[in-house]
Amino acid sequence: MTTSIALLGTGLMGLPMARRLLAAGFELTVWNRDPSKSAPLEAEGARIALDPKDAVRDATHIITMLTDGAVVNHVLFESGMAGSIPGGATVVDMSSIRPSQARDHAARLAELGVSHLDAPVSGGTKGAEAGTLAIMAGGEQQVFDAVAHLFKPMGRAVRVGPSGAGQLAKLANQAIVGITIGAVAEATLLVSQGGGDLEAFRTALAGGFADSTILQLHGARMQSGDFEPGGRALVQIKDLDNVLMEARALGIRLPMVQAVRDRFVRLAENLGGGDLDHSALFLELLDLNNLSTTPRD
Repeated sequence: MTTSIALLGTGLMGLPMARRLLAAGFELTVWNRDPSKSAPLEAEGARIALDPKDAVRDATHIITMLTDGAVVNHVLFESGMAGSIPGGATVVDMSSIRPSQARDHAARLAELGVSHLDAPVSGGTKGAEAGTLAIMAGGEQQVFDAVAHLFKPMGRAVRVGPSGAGQLAKLANQAIVGITIGAVAEATLLVSQGGGDLEAFRTALAGGFADSTILQLHGARMQSGDFEPGGRALVQIKDLDNVLMEARALGIRLPMVQAVRDRFVRLAENLGGGDLDHSALFLELLDLNNLSTTPRD
């Protein structure tokens, strides 16, 4: 059977993911609420759908890359799209939503004869462009095995458990990302204010226990003041809110997540940085210390 993919959501992440699928030779239909964001893909070989129902009518696989669980639920069910998905097709939700929402979507789609995986990603826009995303999948093993060929152009996929487990892994990932951004911001400020060379500092730590992609990439962003969004601060807040919601459901407390979440909220609400890259948490730290927005070189 020919693989025919419908990808819903061609924003910052969905657009480069679609391009990776097209480059791999897949038959692709795309839809986005704002048609201007999917229009460039037509010249690259994609069919542009008029609405979600149109997008999925002949699809064997549907990939959703949408803002949050409410939007995914609206597109899948409230719009009536689920009823237009051919029986035997598979929905792969690569959005970041709550585990309980993923399990609910899987159960409702199963009643329609449609398989489901929750498969959120990490790696940002650069990972999406390079096809090096970390993909965390939840769902049945046989469903994961059957769609493994779809993941290869986009990154490295690992099944981490049953339905909802992919989203739980993504929440854990976002907790690590948020806390690490906070740590890198504080370390960058410490070295900068102490007169150290920030670039040399990152080189010195490379390969050690404190090294990370966040240190190297976001540390450089903090030094240069380049906060063009790859992963927006508002999305980071949404993810950290979901982490805390899941923690409450499990009866546990995550004080570091709560603290860094509150700092991201301050960045967005008090400093107007919600649409900046999440590495702009450095600006919140500078403001907290009544410092200028440019670190010492």
